[in-house]
Formats: sequence, structure tokens, C-alpha cells
Amino acid sequence: MSLAAERTTAGDRAYAALLDDIQSGALAAGAVLGEVEQAERLGVSRTPLREALRRLIADGLVVQQSPRVTVVADLDADDIRSLFEIRRALEETSARLAASRGDAALFAALAEEFAHVDLAAAAGRDAYYALIARFDAALDAAVDNDYIAAALRTVRTHLVRVRRMARDRPARLAASIAEHRTIAQALAARDSDLAAHATHVHLHNALTGILETLESSTNEGRS
Repeated sequence: MSLAAERTTAGDRAYAALLDDIQSGALAAGAVLGEVEQAERLGVSRTPLREALRRLIADGLVVQQSPRVTVVADLDADDIRSLFEIRRALEETSARLAASRGDAALFAALAEEFAHVDLAAAAGRDAYYALIARFDAALDAAVDNDYIAAALRTVRTHLVRVRRMARDRPARLAASIAEHRTIAQALAARDSDLAAHATHVHLHNALTGILETLESSTNEGRS
């Protein structure tokens, strides 16, 4: 393997590790990403670490505050609203397209899976998020538009952070399951208007729930 290939592999590993830490909350908003410390922690040299940081900056997950200071980007209410604006445009369009282009039987099967999600089970929430990932993949495949898919990948990179805010709200998670089932059923019925409308309702409710959680957390921090 060439030196360049080794660096690329190390850079990919560093990027994946940092991305996971940011999305999971292990690296919180505002956390300083010192090159020496992070390189030692991840077991890579500083060159691939810098490559990883540049990719995270391009993703909008990391901010270069100064030539020597790099931090995890903040995620406030305004950021979340902006994210949902583009999410609505992309996902409602995707729902319309998938209703006419997708495999009706596949979406019917996914709707049935949503009907049997058990949040009371130990691994229920993780299974639900894994099901959402499969649903998103099926939707992307049905739309078959590389430009929409690329834009959605960027949005979903940030959504992993946002979704953590809803994990402690069982009622919202239960409602989200029902909303996803309605979307899947509309796709299976090839009803583009219903699919887009159900997606709109789901995103509206998701945004409202996340902002309420954020506001509650902020108020608790002040008390």
C-alpha cells in the first residue's frame, strides 16, 4: 500500500471515529479538538487527522474558530429550524417521487414492521432507528436521484445529533412510529399527495417536539 493510500485509510478511520463521537454526544458542542490530543486518542498521525477535520468542517459539524482552535459546532434552535426547512423540501419531494416509482410491496412490508415496533423492549429504540435507516434507504432507492440523495446524506448527518434530543420522550417516539407507518402505507398505495402530506405532518411534529425538548433543557440549565 502506498503512503498516500495509508494516509487516506487513516483519515477515513479518524473521520468515522470523530463523526460517531460527535453524533453520539461523546464530543459535545463546543468541545475543543486539539490535533495532538485527538491524533493520540485515535492512533493516527496529525496529517490524516487534519484531513478528517477538514471533512467535518465541510459537513458543518466542526468549526475552525482560529488557525489553532477547532471545536465541535453548536446546534441551537435556529440551526435546527434551518435544517428542517431543507429537510421538508427534500423529503416531501422524495415522498412524492417514491410513491410513483417505488416498490409498493416493499413499502407495505415496511409499514407492517412499523406496526410491530416495541419501544418497551430493551432494544426497542435502537431497532426503531435501524428501521428508519432501512426506510430511508428504500426511499432513496425508489427516488433514484443522485442529487437528492447527496443532499439528504448531508441533512441526515446532522439529524443523528438532533434525534438524540427525542430519545427520552417516549410519547413522541410512539407518535413518530405511527407517522412513519402512515407514510409507508401511502407509498405502498402509490398515493403521492398523501405521502407528501404525511411526511409534512411528521416533520412538523418532529420539529415541534425537538424544540420543546431543547427549550426544556435550556430552562432546566438556568434553574
